[in-house]
Amino acid sequence: MPKRFDFLVFDWDGTLMDSAEAIVEALQNACCDLDLPVPTSDGARYIIGMSLHDALAHILPGLDPSEHPRVAERYRHHFLVRDRETRLFPGAAEAIRELHGAGFTLGIATGKSRRGLNRALEATGLSAYFHATRCADEGYCKPHPGMLTALMAQVGAQADRTLMIGDTSHDMAMARDAGVARVGVGYGAHVKAALVEYGPLVCVDALSELRTWLMTHA
Repeated sequence: MPKRFDFLVFDWDGTLMDSAEAIVEALQNACCDLDLPVPTSDGARYIIGMSLHDALAHILPGLDPSEHPRVAERYRHHFLVRDRETRLFPGAAEAIRELHGAGFTLGIATGKSRRGLNRALEATGLSAYFHATRCADEGYCKPHPGMLTALMAQVGAQADRTLMIGDTSHDMAMARDAGVARVGVGYGAHVKAALVEYGPLVCVDALSELRTWLMTHA
């Protein structure tokens, strides 16, 4: 059956990497270290996928932006402690290799820094399977569509032949505003109901379900 899409763009944290809890704990611990208001788990999960600057502005609106680097330093400290224990969701590596072998062009759109994504790709051995990647410190950040349009321009993909896969409303909004179809994954940072509001083609409950859907419908 002919492919409906040529370019599949994945979010990283909460979509391929089981890292949502590590991000939440690192953010809460950073705020605790600096005697700042500690966000709830739901509040911290909401900002996953944003750039760190945008995330801090959202959860600490009263904090002077000049203080953001201090929070960011403590966040990175705590995240790196957990990062060594963080793993891909079961079956994620196999799914990426299968999709690559099926002829799809693969990309990543992530709120991680370039240094953080490169470290994760090296650790997981998946770097060779992605044709283009875009990080939060390289221009527009989610939910702005610029991150996705930059990826499409890089690989020469058309919007109607591109599919975004992500676990947050930021991923869904970015795709919608870029004119790109989207698939939500309900096992990551945001609840399924928040993803459905953005009209995804489907919202799956497990990575195994995502893998099957992509191989049969994308």
